[in-house]
Amino acid sequence: MKIRGQEDPFLKIGESNERNKKGVSDVVYALRDINLEVKEGEALGIIGKNGAGKSTLLKILSRVTSPTTGKINIKGRVASLLEVGTGFHPELTGRENIFLNGAILGMRKKEIARKLDEIIDFSGVERYIDTPVKRYSSGMYVRLAFAVAAHLESEIMIVDEVLAVGDAEFQKKCLGKMGDVSKGEGRTVLFVSHNMSAILSLCPNAILIENGNIKFRGSSEETINRYLRKEDSSLDEKTIMKEDYPRPWGRRGLSIKRIQLLNLNNIVTDILQFREPIKLKVNMVAEQEILSAQIQVRISKPDGPQITYSNIIDDQDSFYNIKVGECEFIFSSNPYLMPGNYVFHIFIFTRDAATSYDAIMDVYPFQVLGKAVSGKDLLHTPNVFLNFNAEWKLSDNFKKAK
Repeated sequence: MKIRGQEDPFLKIGESNERNKKGVSDVVYALRDINLEVKEGEALGIIGKNGAGKSTLLKILSRVTSPTTGKINIKGRVASLLEVGTGFHPELTGRENIFLNGAILGMRKKEIARKLDEIIDFSGVERYIDTPVKRYSSGMYVRLAFAVAAHLESEIMIVDEVLAVGDAEFQKKCLGKMGDVSKGEGRTVLFVSHNMSAILSLCPNAILIENGNIKFRGSSEETINRYLRKEDSSLDEKTIMKEDYPRPWGRRGLSIKRIQLLNLNNIVTDILQFREPIKLKVNMVAEQEILSAQIQVRISKPDGPQITYSNIIDDQDSFYNIKVGECEFIFSSNPYLMPGNYVFHIFIFTRDAATSYDAIMDVYPFQVLGKAVSGKDLLHTPNVFLNFNAEWKLSDNFKKAK
């Protein structure tokens, strides 16, 4: 059978949707064996790699695309925001597009008019509301499109990664609105994002899509941990210190070879959840015996001031000798870092701190996700350069110096 001169794609046996492998057939299943039920009023996060099938799933649920096999049952009206300017006519003004979108959702003109001022105010594009949207920037498109989707009275709201186009202020505003829509108004929200912090703050539960299949469903925290575990192999190369890595004072008989940040499951990662302990594993090689050494781990914002540090020292007179050969230490602590981006600095220096055995600065960028939930969190979060308590586990090559 031919369709416009091409073979009928449905006559071919599709392959799994693995974007990093070359296939034999030209046809793949973007999604396969998806069995998903979302309850009324639930906010569900959807995460996965690029090309996993997340956007395709949302398009099917929004009825933009029909499934090849199977069926979907939806109870209620769907407002979807899948890409910049979804459902907008470029020649119409912002105001006219609000009414157009409402009509597509099956709303009466009076219903839309009642919400009009609220939509315009939320979007922040009031000055250009009577300008054709083809003259809008991508950010203005998203502002108005999200405002329409969030305020018109649909029972289900579907949002893809389009919020990444908006500025930080508007992203925060959108997340707050989606939280209100889900928790306050009892509407169902499906949210695709690569921002794990946004998923955590908005969605109690999430699903992980991999190669077109749902690989895991559970709490957002469990799903994100499962997703990050899949990504861990990509960190192996990164955690090995290259010989040409800049060291501010050079090396003196000791070389730091590998740095690894471990999560609660002892998996190498560069993302921690708020309140999750820091566990840093450092491997070194001593080319000669090191006498009376002190080790210090510091944490700072990228290109910012160092905000906190910890010494291996357990009292004022404790230093360590290090035997020749490979050795390691594991540093564990929880300085209650606020959500954000950080880097490590590691110093190994002499008893009088006048000479460095080895030092690496601005190494191993990592991210803390989540949000502070109480004044106590803010109170115990270091925002000045201060010492914090830590546990140090040393290999047998370390011996306390006299």
